[in-house]
Order: sequence, then structure tokens, then C-alpha cells
Amino acid sequence: MSIAVNTEARKTDLSLAAHGRTIPAERLGLLRPTDPAIGVEAIRRGYEEDGYVWLKGLLPRPEVIDFRRWVFSCLAETGLLATGHDFALGIAAAGEVDWSLADRRLMSIVRSAAYEGFCAQPPLVRFMDAFLQGISYLHKRKLMRYTRPGTTTATPAHYDLVYLRGGTNRLVTAWIPIGDVPVEMGGLVYLEGSHAIGRGMEAEFRLRSGDLSPEERISAYNSHMAEGGWVSKDLPGMAERFNARWLAADYEAGDVVLHSPYMIHAATINQDRAGRLRLSTDIRYQNVDDEIDARWNNHWSLGDML
Repeated sequence: MSIAVNTEARKTDLSLAAHGRTIPAERLGLLRPTDPAIGVEAIRRGYEEDGYVWLKGLLPRPEVIDFRRWVFSCLAETGLLATGHDFALGIAAAGEVDWSLADRRLMSIVRSAAYEGFCAQPPLVRFMDAFLQGISYLHKRKLMRYTRPGTTTATPAHYDLVYLRGGTNRLVTAWIPIGDVPVEMGGLVYLEGSHAIGRGMEAEFRLRSGDLSPEERISAYNSHMAEGGWVSKDLPGMAERFNARWLAADYEAGDVVLHSPYMIHAATINQDRAGRLRLSTDIRYQNVDDEIDARWNNHWSLGDML
């Protein structure tokens, strides 16, 4: 069963932008939430049909909030966080940030036992074992992102298999908001029905890649791909091109979104009026018996070209 929401009322509130372009209201919609209690078989059917499933409250909310607090306490010395607030609020500071220190701290966090435990907490592992119908494997390369309000850049549209061509295509990405992420904070948006579009794009790439070496073929930076593997930075243009809507959501701490490696998705800018930092992680699972992309057997490093 899906959780009822007043989608028409919420859509009138949406004003999402990225890369200097605003997505028009007629090209916006809302993700359909799913109650994990409906059972894994029904969840899997929804995932196959839509290319995603937005699981409400799969993780314990207090533990997600506590982890958010810990992450921001580790980053506080960089100048990112305003003083005098609970770090769980994630209020961005207005002053200068030591970006070099922030990068080093972020790389330390993604190598930490605390982060590993968050990504492999029992409710999530048990669910992924059932969802993948076997023993689930969590890729070592895991990404965490924070976004300050007012930042003008955002993750362009892409599908994940571009960066994981060295292994199985039966991957599942779990995008986890670390704290509440209402639409104005710039959480992930999904191009409706685009798991079919992504499959078509990937098939076209395979047809055109015969002149590439095996190493180039699995790289997102080869001569047949757009810069960095992005599909587009023009989200309104993509919606028009495919006559589709971008689906957004008011994510809450405890939610987990699973999406297909072919599902086209992007982020929008953080327009939070309360000045909060958006914090999220995206991690990849697969059945351990399937081929694993060896490039993802190392921790994420900034500039690792994946």
C-alpha cells in the first residue's frame, strides 16, 4: 500500500531550480511513498514498475538524527556550522569556511566505523537481503554529501550504471536523507519513468563503443559520453524532451529511497529558509554472487574520477 498524501496541494508549493533554470510547475510531480509493511514482494514489484521505491520510516528516526548530529560535530571546526545551535539542526554559518579542512574531515567521516555502521545497520541489511533475494553486498565506495543553502550548483541528471559498468547491472542504489529534507532543501528528484529511458541510452552507448578499449568502455569519462557521465544539466529541457515530470518529495529522517541503476535522477539547489545544510548519503547494494565492479572496492576519495 502507498501512504496517502495531498499531492495536488503540495505541487503548488514547489519551485525547484538547478544550474540557473527553474523547473515549471507542469513538469513537477511527487514521488509515491511506500509503507515497508506491505512486504518485500510488493515493494519489489513497485520498484520494477516505477524504477524507484520511497520507503517511509525504514530506519529508526532518532538514530538518523543522532548520526546527523555526529557528522556535523565532526565538521564544526571547518566553519560550516553556525554556533549556538544543536548540531542536529545543521544550521549553516554565514562566515568563511576552511574548505580544505572540510574536505579532509569528510574523507575521514566516510572512512569511519560510525559511518560504516550507519550504512550497514541491521534494519537496512535485513531488508536488502530480502530485496536482493540472497546475501547483500554493500560497496566499499560510499558517498556522503552536504549542501549549503544558497549554493548555485547541484548534481546534474545522470543514471548510476554509467559509473558502475565494471560489474553487474543488477545494482540498487540506496539514497538516504540524513535528517529531514523537504523539497526546498534540494533532495533527489527523479525523471518519471526514466528507468526505460536509461536502458535505451545504455543500449545506444554499447552500440557506439566498439572502438573503445575495455578500460575506456567502463569509464564515465570516455569519448562517447557527455562530460563526467552526466545526461544533462538542463532539467526543464529534459522534462520537455521526454514529455515527463521530475518527481520530488518531502523526505524525512528514517526514509530510504531505492532506485534502479538506469533511473535518471538529479538534485536541485538548497533553498531552505531556515538556513539548514542538506545532508545525505548514497550507497550501492547488490547480490554478493553477482560480478562486482572492482573500482568500487576502495573508499570514496574526492577527485577519484568515478
